[in-house]
Amino acid sequence: MRSYSCVRARLLFVCAALFLVLSLAAMACGNDDADFLEVTDNLATQELLATFDANDDGTLTIGVAAAGPRDDQGYYQALVDFAEEFSAENGFAPPIVSDNIGFTQAARALSDLAVQGVDIVFVGASEIAEPLADLTKEFPDIFWYCNCGAGASSSRIDGVAQATDWGSAIHYTGGVAMGAVLQEIGGSSAVFLGCCELPFETEAYEATLLGLRSVDASFDMEYVATGEFPYDFDNSANATAALANAAAQGAALVYPYLGGALNSAALLATREGLAVFAPGPADICSRDDGINWAGSVIYDGGLYARQAFQRIISGELLEGSIFRFPTEQGLNGGSLCDPSPQAAMLVSDAFVAVDTDAELVGTLREISSAAYGSE
Repeated sequence: MRSYSCVRARLLFVCAALFLVLSLAAMACGNDDADFLEVTDNLATQELLATFDANDDGTLTIGVAAAGPRDDQGYYQALVDFAEEFSAENGFAPPIVSDNIGFTQAARALSDLAVQGVDIVFVGASEIAEPLADLTKEFPDIFWYCNCGAGASSSRIDGVAQATDWGSAIHYTGGVAMGAVLQEIGGSSAVFLGCCELPFETEAYEATLLGLRSVDASFDMEYVATGEFPYDFDNSANATAALANAAAQGAALVYPYLGGALNSAALLATREGLAVFAPGPADICSRDDGINWAGSVIYDGGLYARQAFQRIISGELLEGSIFRFPTEQGLNGGSLCDPSPQAAMLVSDAFVAVDTDAELVGTLREISSAAYGSE
């Protein structure tokens, strides 16, 4: 069984080795010796194996547990893409992905994933994280990482490295970005398509509305539930019907806070002439998928995992600890595609405000507390 002291010692050993690698690479700056660079890259890879190869099979296999479709083009896929890219970059085995995991099936699905020879498990959402306290005891040699995001428990779980963020602050900046778009296109109303008024949805909606109205107090946004309780973000029929109704009522912008239903709703919104904001992905503005993406509210599971993994390697994020990502432009929050200078300034100012405006921070905390029923 791998103890915490053992994990810490091994991570410190990795840090020393990686420091040596970086030092050697710096010494080689300007040297065209490709063999040297290959040796240093191989050393870094070997130390990753020394730390995380739980079953000593000579490779590192990542398991990814996703609550929705692995190819949803949004939040779920971002984590899968990272695992695939990271594994390929380091010459590791391809990841093993288990997707469309329902809340009630989480314990069985995660257990089935754990027995397939994985060394690390990335759990992609808080709604399937409940079984982790038991699973880490059953599979102590696996390194468990939960990209728990908004709505996750603030309590640490033995054996789980958790990464979270503050959904209220993130969505406030997203609301400001949406307000900037409405202002420029001459619209005044938007629609938020969600599942079923789950606490983290309520937090996201209320904070988005607050940000929207900070741009213009007359702006409005309606929340529309499209899925069955709990965690049904994949009902394309309901999502497109709700979108068509919102468009008929004059909505100029849609935020489809969805999983598997994201693309169908976004494509219909584009045909109806609505501006569309994506939920999660950081690369939305570079896509050529026929959708009228105006921007994104970024909480990209892959981007988070890459940064969290760096902290795991450095020993900053250990099993049993929690790291909360700051609300920081370029990392998360509202992002615009091809913004005007005025719109870009509004969004930049929003990031400053969620960090420095005590009154706003207090209001955002109230939104979070009300959503989760805590004081």
